[in-house]
Amino acid sequence: MQNAIEISLVIPLLNEEESLRPLHQWIADVFEKDKRSYEVIYVDDGSSDDSWSIISALATKNPNVKGIQFVRNYGKSQALHAGFEMAQGAFIVTLDADLQDSPEEIPSLINTLIDQKLDLISGWKKKRYDSIIFKNIPSKLFNWAARGVSGIYLHDFNCGLKAYRKEVIKTIDVHGEMHRYIPVLAANEGFNKIGEQVVQHQARQYGHTKFGADRFFKGFLDLITLWFINRFGKQPMHFFGLWGTIMLLIGFGFTVYLGIDKLFFNIQARLITERPEFYIALTLMLLGSQFFIAGFLGEIILRSQRSNKRYNIRTQTLSK
Repeated sequence: MQNAIEISLVIPLLNEEESLRPLHQWIADVFEKDKRSYEVIYVDDGSSDDSWSIISALATKNPNVKGIQFVRNYGKSQALHAGFEMAQGAFIVTLDADLQDSPEEIPSLINTLIDQKLDLISGWKKKRYDSIIFKNIPSKLFNWAARGVSGIYLHDFNCGLKAYRKEVIKTIDVHGEMHRYIPVLAANEGFNKIGEQVVQHQARQYGHTKFGADRFFKGFLDLITLWFINRFGKQPMHFFGLWGTIMLLIGFGFTVYLGIDKLFFNIQARLITERPEFYIALTLMLLGSQFFIAGFLGEIILRSQRSNKRYNIRTQTLSK
């Protein structure tokens, strides 16, 4: 009977052919000392180089290695989602494949997770080897905003090195660009025992970063989306209905005022359609009606919501 897997490593990647073999050897060396059972799940997010060939070769030689290959590039969130679905370990660890995350931190993260009875623990790259202008400063601003909006005090939301209990990653749904906010998604589901630990950050040895400067802009938009969904996602009518009601009442008030004024006080005055109050009333009533419709549609969608697959897998290897 096969022993239960204790730790699952989920590693999303895109065009990292030069890093895969040294990364795999690094992981193997760590677990040779740690002695806990493990599996490594490489998720090839539509690479155009030889990354998948290397993953296949590693899976042939090492029964701990598994791989998922996407038909095309879907993004890091979808890659993590696929890896989470396959993971069987009691604890799941994520790290990047570019050798900037150190596998040597994994045993310590798991031990802290167990000792402090945490749901998840996030790495903190306190000392970074990235560009100060293009990565460090924007990252600090982004993390500051994320802390303020989410209420979760982490120094480094973007750190790819994180460890979770299995029940956490099997509960949350990582999609879109929400991989940055997995701690927030977990907290929204009730897994609010979140810790942080300083980890080593390595300078990139091969290739170049796959994320441009626009990732911070997208990150802020995702943060606003997450805040809105957290506040009103389960009951959208509470937001749209409130503002729709306010607009309709104000618009209706202007309409009544215009009607009474025209009928009883200014019969010979200019046409109602020539007065600015008419257009204010019309605009507010139209917007109010649209907000109400949006709220109703949101409620209907939530009640008929079904989980949809967000990616197509070309190949999947399962070591025996």
